Amino acid sequence: MRAAIAAVALALGIGISTAQGQSSWTALPQQAHAPANNPTTPAKVELGRLLFNDNRLSESRTVSCASCHNVAQGGADSRTLSVGVHGQTETRNTPTVLNVGFLAAFFWDARAESLEEQAKMQLLDPIDMGMKSLPYALERIRQIPGYGPYFQRAFGSGDVETIDNLVRAIAAYERSLVTANAPYDRFVAGDSSAMSEQQVRGMNEFKSLDCSRCHQGPAFDGPSLVPGTPWVMTFPTYRRSPYVAAYDLGKDQGRYQWTGKDSDRYQWRVPSLRNLKYTAPYMHNGAVDTLPNAVRIMGSTELNQTLTDAEVADIVSFLEALSGPLPVEPIVSLPDASTPATAP
Repeated sequence: MRAAIAAVALALGIGISTAQGQSSWTALPQQAHAPANNPTTPAKVELGRLLFNDNRLSESRTVSCASCHNVAQGGADSRTLSVGVHGQTETRNTPTVLNVGFLAAFFWDARAESLEEQAKMQLLDPIDMGMKSLPYALERIRQIPGYGPYFQRAFGSGDVETIDNLVRAIAAYERSLVTANAPYDRFVAGDSSAMSEQQVRGMNEFKSLDCSRCHQGPAFDGPSLVPGTPWVMTFPTYRRSPYVAAYDLGKDQGRYQWTGKDSDRYQWRVPSLRNLKYTAPYMHNGAVDTLPNAVRIMGSTELNQTLTDAEVADIVSFLEALSGPLPVEPIVSLPDASTPATAP
């Protein structure tokens, strides 16, 4: 079987991963790597799942992480712009939470270096969760007696209900949301029947058009870099493309709006291409409604090319092969808050 798929790949000019050397195509691992200071355990994942779904972690008690990152909907929420606390509208489209354990940086502007740091920022964001401070957020959880046993199972005895452990649990849960075993993963692992002829053709076109210059690695989000060095690229590169004005793609200046550095103007974290069939609308502003339109726009704004309808159809077909089975999530029953306590 391996020889057969290698022959197909050779004929199409596609590099397939092997145990002997570096590959241009790599299957998504079954598990995301965890940092040394936060190894993933079932107890942490269980606690993190509860916290992720608990709207009591928002200032208004109306928004949870899952409000915008619905795992059953591909890890996003299908909105152009999500709605945060007090009905406020986000300024950027919500990216999927699926496979975030493989990313090197977080948020569209790559301002967080870890999932743990990202979780803290979300809690304090005035639109997202709106908490006035991290101690304030922690006190919300401490005032829910039912959370105590979950923290103890995850982190041991003693004073383990801390903000660092809270975000470690959320991060551990998010790292568990892996969608391996997509048709593409099975194909590069040796199953020549896992992708259709059109999908394989689209895979070849994806490479020949140099889409993999930005979208590479198992999550198609860029190469693994030294921590603290986010993989960012310019978007839109060709600002004279008619799509820039049509979809208002140049209004938001990307990473510059976080750092204030001129060198960061229109620099963006390269988004993963996994599970795109679940996560419309597209782009940082959520202005693009369909995947074929997104492919056409990227061809024009990043490659300065007008892709043919056939090329677009082939590439879309390949991108759909990057969608794996969604995680099967248990029904969440949040910890009891019935014991009298004074909430902040």
